[in-house]
Amino acid sequence: MKRYKQNEVDELANILKKDGVISVPTDTVYGVCARINSIEAKNNLIKVKNRPEEKLFPIMCADEKQIKEIAVVNEKAESLIRKFMPGPITLVLIKKQSVPEFVNNGRSTIAVRMATSDSLKELILKVGSPIFMSSANKSGKPACTNLDEIEKMCPEVDGMMEGDVNFGMPSTIVDCTGDDITILREGPISKEEILKALK
Repeated sequence: MKRYKQNEVDELANILKKDGVISVPTDTVYGVCARINSIEAKNNLIKVKNRPEEKLFPIMCADEKQIKEIAVVNEKAESLIRKFMPGPITLVLIKKQSVPEFVNNGRSTIAVRMATSDSLKELILKVGSPIFMSSANKSGKPACTNLDEIEKMCPEVDGMMEGDVNFGMPSTIVDCTGDDITILREGPISKEEILKALK
């Protein structure tokens, strides 16, 4: 399985454009990703992860502009984006109707993150669409902690971006779709920090 340097973004983007699946380092854990504007790419990612089809994938966007293209950003979400993104936070937002149903199995909400490194941002912009991003592992197994583990557990991956991860724990997930926010999972960003940012 070929490993690419972080500056070899063109090659990795080409794999994604052809509906391939690659592994990348994020700020939290190693991830595996595929582009969101192809059902074939999504199916390939499901295969790599051996994941139940009904389980949704979070989506990583290059920037706030891209988030607003696929989701409705209310005032609370805007505050959290400004304060914590890019960073170890995932926001659950209302999906825009222009987003194909297969992206989130026809549900009304979508979970979004923002690219946490320059190389990931560049990759997403070169692909021309946000990407599905999930932890690098088989569904239900612990997340892989290095490239050798990913190669072993997910041999169907089409390429790997080299690099390190920082937090080693999944992102904080905040549901912004109701009148009040709900913290679905506490990660590197605490509940106190979230509430303080919204005051």
